[in-house]
Parts: sequence; C-alpha cells; structure tokens
Amino acid sequence: MDKKFNKLNFIRESLLESAKTKEDILKYCSNSIDLAIDLMVNSVKNGGKILFIGNGGSAADSQHLATEFMIRLNHEISRPPIPAIALTTDSSNLTAGGNDIGYENIFARNVAGLAISGDILIAISTSGNSENIVKAVKIAKEKSVKIIGFLGGNGGKLRDLVDVAIIVPSENVQRIQEGHITVGHILCESVEQILYGN
Repeated sequence: MDKKFNKLNFIRESLLESAKTKEDILKYCSNSIDLAIDLMVNSVKNGGKILFIGNGGSAADSQHLATEFMIRLNHEISRPPIPAIALTTDSSNLTAGGNDIGYENIFARNVAGLAISGDILIAISTSGNSENIVKAVKIAKEKSVKIIGFLGGNGGKLRDLVDVAIIVPSENVQRIQEGHITVGHILCESVEQILYGN
C-alpha cells in the first residue's frame, strides 16, 4: 500500500533541500561567480553586450535576467541600461530556425549573427549537454566571445567549453534552476554596484 502524500513534509523537505543547495553554491561556486562578475564588468565597460540562451525553464531565466540588466535590479541605483538580449524570445526567429536549419542550430545562428568579440554569452543548461547550447557556445568561441555557463550536476559537455563554469551542485533540476536565477541576480546586482553604485 502506497504511503499517503504528506504535503507539509514535502514542503519542509523541498525548502530544506533548496536552502542546502544555496549553501553549497556559496561553498563551491563563489570563485566562479567572482570571475564571472569580472568578465561582465569588463565587457560592459568596453561597450559589450550580454547574450542569454537556454531551453524551457532556462529560456525563461534568460528572458528574466536580460530584463534585469536592461531595466534594473537594485531600485536604489539609478543607471543606464546594460545591453542584454535573451535569444529565446522571438517566436518567428526560433520557429523559422527550427524548421529551416534544425532546432539544434537555432542559438548558434543567432550567436553568429549578433555576437561580436568582447560580448558575453551566458549559456544556461541544467544538464550541460543541450545540443543547441553546445553548438552556440562553439560559435561564440570562434568569435572571441567570453562564455559563462550556468550548469548543474557534473557540468556536462559545456563544463570544458565555457570560460567560467558556474555549476550548481545538485542533480535536482528544480534546485539547479533556483540556483541559476539566484546566481543571475547576484551577477546583475554586482555589476550594477561596481559600475553605477555610489
């Protein structure tokens, strides 16, 4: 006989797991986050832009974080927009690409067309193995674009392809995604503070 689902236990266990993952990010990812901040500050100072790619929930995170950079995150800092584009939001572009050149090439095509040397590509993949992200990262490297990977688990194929790998130490996709958005907020607010804080 199956155990009855206990909602309160599930809530408690989920929140504790989430908190533990954040503690592990602090323990294992702080140096990578620090390096990513430096790359982003240098890029923005020199006129670069930040491009985001990801699938599913990571596509939503791409859109969320690009907006934080373009508009603002810290409401106590008055600043100009930080150029950022989520390459996940144009349905005409994505569906034409998927239909005409294959879904595995949709991000690579856009990186090829929009990225220039000095830009930053933030590649978000909970597995680190998404084929369309891997292909886009390879194109970015050819164009001398610096790449920050928001990854999970063991980092997958992307671990060794990106310039800075921020690998959320979890195998649970939900916890990895929560970690990615937290790290994204830290990056954005740090860049704001360094470039435009008082």
